Amino acid sequence: MKVLVLNSGSSSIKYQLFDMRDESVLAAGSIEQIGEPGSHLSHALPSPQGGMSKTVRDLPIADHRQGFALIASVLKESGALADTGELRGIGHRVVHGGEQFKEPARVTPEVLGAIRGLIPLAPLHNPANLLGMEVAMESAPSVPQVAVFDTAFHQSIPSHAYRYAIPKKLYEAHHVRRYGFHGTSHRYVTKKGAEFLKKPLDSLNLISLHLGNGASAAAIHQGRCIDTSMGLTPLEGLIMGTRCGDLDPAIIFYLERETGLSSAAIESILNKESGLKGICGVNDMRTVGELAKAGNPEAQLAISMYCYRIKKYIGAYHAVLGELDGVIFTGGIGENADFIRAECCENLAHLGLEMDNRKNRGRQEGCFALESRASRVKILVIPTNEELEIAEQTVACLGG
Repeated sequence: MKVLVLNSGSSSIKYQLFDMRDESVLAAGSIEQIGEPGSHLSHALPSPQGGMSKTVRDLPIADHRQGFALIASVLKESGALADTGELRGIGHRVVHGGEQFKEPARVTPEVLGAIRGLIPLAPLHNPANLLGMEVAMESAPSVPQVAVFDTAFHQSIPSHAYRYAIPKKLYEAHHVRRYGFHGTSHRYVTKKGAEFLKKPLDSLNLISLHLGNGASAAAIHQGRCIDTSMGLTPLEGLIMGTRCGDLDPAIIFYLERETGLSSAAIESILNKESGLKGICGVNDMRTVGELAKAGNPEAQLAISMYCYRIKKYIGAYHAVLGELDGVIFTGGIGENADFIRAECCENLAHLGLEMDNRKNRGRQEGCFALESRASRVKILVIPTNEELEIAEQTVACLGG
C-alpha cells in the first residue's frame, strides 16, 4: 500500500513515497526554485548500504504542474512507482486549518473552498498548499487526496488558552485566536513517546519541544494538546532562527513612530531578521554554538536567551499540567544540540527534571532517554517524522 506525501511551497515541492505495509521510504526528494533560474530536482532512493542515495538534476521547471509531472516521471524511472494507480492516496501538508478542521480531511471542492477562505490567516502558505492539491488532483484524478493540517492537533486547546484578551467582536469577525503550528510533529513525537515509555498516551502528561529554525512548545494532557506557544501566526512563543517569539505588542507601534518604518517592514523584521539572527547575526544553531564556544559574547547571549525562554515555557506548562511524565526534545536543534538540551534542563531538579550529562552527549540513533536515576520526569529525544505522520493520517482518513 503506497502513499505519496506532498508539501507544496510557493516555489518548491517536497515529496516522500511510503510503503505503508512497513512504513518504509521508497523514494524522497524535492523540486526547488520552480519558475526561477537554477531550478533543480533532488531525488533519493534507499541505498543497499543503508540510508538514502541522492542525485541532483538541474533543469528548467516552469510551474508546479510541470514539477508534479517530473516527480511522477522520476518515481517511475527509479522503479519506486509504476504509475499513480498504485497509490492508496496522496497526503498534503496544509499549514492552516483554522477552526474548521480538527482532523485530516479528504480533499473535495468544498474542502478546497474552505482552505481558500483561510488564506488571510496564512497568506504565505495556504495558497501554495492549495496549488499543490489542485495540480495533484488534475494529474492523478483517480487517486484520493487528503489534507493534513498543521493546526489540527491544537484544536483541543480550551477557550481560556486559545482566546486573547481583546474585544470579542475581533475574535468572532476576524478569527483572532491562538491556533498553534507544528501540530503534525507534536502529534507524532508524543505518540512515539508513549510507545517508548510503554504507556498508553491517554495516561501521560508531556511537554513537547519542537526546536528547529522554527520552534514551538506544546502541553499534552492525557494525549491531548491543551496549550501551545505559537499563536495566531508562527511568530509568537519561543525564540527562533529569524523570528522574535514573544514580544510586547506596543514595540511595533513604538518602532512605527520612532523609525518611520511601515507595519509591513516591521513585520518582515520580526519574521526574517530577528530571533538568533537578530541577536548574534546568524540563525543556524550549529554556527551559533561554534561562535559561543570561541568566546563570542553575542552568540553566548543568544544561547542564554534561547534556553531561558524555553525554561520559562517548561515551568509554565508544568504548572498547567500538574503532574508531568516527560519532556520531549525534537526537531533539528532538539535532536542534535546537546548543549541546548543541557542548558534548558539546568537547575530544574525542583520540578523533577534532572539530566544525566553523560547520556546527553552527542547524537544517538532513534529515541533515547537523558534523565538521571534521580529524575522524577523522563527527558526524551525523539526524532520527528512529519511526512510519515501525514502518510499515517492519510491512510486513517481513507479508512485503511
